[in-house]
Amino acid sequence: MKKLLYILLLLLGVQLHSQTVADFQKEIDETVWKPFQQAFEALDGEALNATYADEVLRVTPQGIDTQNSFKAANLKRFEQNKTDGISIALDFWFDSRHTNGAASYEVGFYRIGFTNKARETNYSYGQFHIVIKKQNGEWKITQDWDTTTINGKTIGAEDFAKKEPLKF
Repeated sequence: MKKLLYILLLLLGVQLHSQTVADFQKEIDETVWKPFQQAFEALDGEALNATYADEVLRVTPQGIDTQNSFKAANLKRFEQNKTDGISIALDFWFDSRHTNGAASYEVGFYRIGFTNKARETNYSYGQFHIVIKKQNGEWKITQDWDTTTINGKTIGAEDFAKKEPLKF
């Protein structure tokens, strides 16, 4: 009987753990990813920067930023997009997510559509690796790495089409 109770408690613990992970990921979706996407599409650099922690490691093909220079670049880039009449649509999906109550490591693919005044849209595709940590009760992006190539191959529409983009 003790063994049966132990097995039942163990199974229940696994069930509770998976629910907790799902709950954390839903919370991250609502407090980080949804506002991130909305800010990106609204060309709101301040709102986008608010999804990041005070100290961030940002890595792109252009190099490593440990001084948060990307935040000023976000403001400038979005203002320039507004001036140029460019609108942006951001879509993404997760390839993998590893989450606990303190941190989440999230890998996925993105597509950014840039539409100009003539209503012509150009797309940019890439892969991201993001670390999100809970700081002072809030989830914040603490590490942000993205690339437009994998193993020397440019990421394109067919790579992005492997999964449906997330809807919030």
